[in-house]
Amino acid sequence: MSVIAGSPTGREPYGDGVPIVVRARENLAHGEGGQEVRSRTCGEVREMRDAKTILGIIRTRGRQGLPLEDVYRQLYNPELYLLAYGKIAQNKGAMTPGLTAETADGMNLAKVQALIETLRQERYRWRPVRRLYVEKKNSTKKRPLGLPTWSDKVLQEVIRLILEAYYEPQFSDLSFGFRPGLGCHDALKSIYYAWRGTIWFIEGDISSFFDKLDHQVLLSTLREKIHDSRFIRLIENLLRAGYLEEWRFFETLSGSPQGGIVSPILANIYLDRLDHFVENTLIPEFTRGTERAHNPAYNCLTARVSTLRRRGRHNEAKVLARVVRATPSKISDDPTYRRLRYVRYADDLLLGYIGTRSEAEEIKERIGVFLRDELKLELSESKTLLTHATTEVAHFLGYQIRMERDDQKRNSQGNRTLNAQPTLELPKTVIKSKSRLYTRRGIPTHRKELFNDHDFSIVAHYQSVYRGVVNYYRMALNLRDLGHLKWIMETSLTKTLAAKHSLSVRKVMAKFGSRYAANNGKTYKVLRVEVPRDGKPPLVAQWGGIPLERDMTARLKDDNILERRWNRRNELVKRLLADTCELCGSQDDIEVHHIRRLRDLRQPGRREPPRWVQVMAARQRKTLVLCHTCHMSGPHHAGTRGTVKRPRRRTSGEPGAVKAASPVRRGVGGKGAGQVA
Repeated sequence: MSVIAGSPTGREPYGDGVPIVVRARENLAHGEGGQEVRSRTCGEVREMRDAKTILGIIRTRGRQGLPLEDVYRQLYNPELYLLAYGKIAQNKGAMTPGLTAETADGMNLAKVQALIETLRQERYRWRPVRRLYVEKKNSTKKRPLGLPTWSDKVLQEVIRLILEAYYEPQFSDLSFGFRPGLGCHDALKSIYYAWRGTIWFIEGDISSFFDKLDHQVLLSTLREKIHDSRFIRLIENLLRAGYLEEWRFFETLSGSPQGGIVSPILANIYLDRLDHFVENTLIPEFTRGTERAHNPAYNCLTARVSTLRRRGRHNEAKVLARVVRATPSKISDDPTYRRLRYVRYADDLLLGYIGTRSEAEEIKERIGVFLRDELKLELSESKTLLTHATTEVAHFLGYQIRMERDDQKRNSQGNRTLNAQPTLELPKTVIKSKSRLYTRRGIPTHRKELFNDHDFSIVAHYQSVYRGVVNYYRMALNLRDLGHLKWIMETSLTKTLAAKHSLSVRKVMAKFGSRYAANNGKTYKVLRVEVPRDGKPPLVAQWGGIPLERDMTARLKDDNILERRWNRRNELVKRLLADTCELCGSQDDIEVHHIRRLRDLRQPGRREPPRWVQVMAARQRKTLVLCHTCHMSGPHHAGTRGTVKRPRRRTSGEPGAVKAASPVRRGVGGKGAGQVA
């Protein structure tokens, strides 16, 4: 068996210590062949590589800038599908049907093999997505959301893994959206630590980016580095699969499927050309000088202050020192010094420029021209703004950003530390919008819809919402303004519990009130609910105890933690590969049963839960590996709570026609997203 290692030489594309088996060229039509590949030099059979090895090889090629070839064959490897399934099975949308009733429930190895066989014969057809509309943040408009079928989700995730492994090492360091290990806080930190002295902000927003993404531009971008027509054609068919809205089919002549798993990585590949244009063309062109020139007036004043102090004229020196504090030490409009900085998160752009307004206008215009001519996109006129960094605020990723100006604030060395320093602030509109759910006519009120929930769930819900807001705005200079939101939510919480139990608010505080010692050494008044358990520590839900202290090292729990877990075989995949029914021990036709929520296992009025419920409740798992007989004959597939209800079927009447669930639009007489009529 021939193995290549070391640095790539000649026609050997792999290297740097990664051993790669050279496979023979396929002579069968369009990839018809097994996973066992023989070497040119001997007749030994090569074992199929695991997902980690395959993605590592692809990542190495991307890091070295080498083209990706024969990638379609990697879609024959079931290890990639198991990795994809282990990831997306944990998503809330795994049990939401698309055009058909197929969901994660009933997933098995036979489905993986059938999917691979269809791809090998190039007979796979993407189904149109079921389109819903969801409310858009801070807008009366609604955002379209596509729901793919389960098989399409799995295949999209495999494609995403391959594309991410190859393109991620090549993406610009100035892009932060939809990237593993990066998030909103990383983008904001790059502004806070590196944009000192910015004079102008250029706020850019691409108009309807996901709807207007040009297919030909995207496909030509992919063809530059992926030399595999079958893989490109598979993505092209995905883009053109269309969507169904109220049982009417619509073609997708442009855009990427919103809600599609592969859409974020395709968006980054598309806009990577913009990143490199700014980084390699605009930034070098609009960067001059090493530092701002010193202000002669400031030097003269400081010298005069020193002279007065030496001569003992301290009162005059003190008066003149006040003038020095208000005088800039450098020339702010130095024509020999220019800086342009850039950051992008998805389709939102922010540029910071040290220079004149006319030059900032030119930069804005050139970005618009590049988007229009090269990427067939347009900047939103209403959201693309030129903002003065000191007298106005820019908006980016939910924060307000401006440059601080304070001549009096100094550090221990006497330097003005705040001047020209970027400041991240919490917008007042955030507190107003978050408070709306818990107030009526501006007064905190109870929430009737929570009366039927357990006290534990009510307190946990309030705490999770508040903690999420605090954690996201942890870097804001005015973080303490969230104290007003805390008061509103706490008043609403106590009124909710009081109305539920027919108590006064004072008695609620006496019943649930407690004290909590936080990690910062302070003690806080909190509301605490405990649920005792036999032989185990009690479940605890707590309201409050979250310090409102600014932390510039704060970071959301981004995907890098989850990515490390997904890159190794997770517990669900191991149970599936064990090929044993967890109820009867059979090893025939093994598949996985999924439920949406653990609380669905608790049905009121049920005397003794069946064994499958007892097993899932004891394990605290939303999945159960079963044989086909147990799966289809058990009560969990007899319309009980805990599974997706079987929809009323519609069919065209043709023999063999697929019966599909009817789509429902949110807010238009329907039951809401994720339900079927």
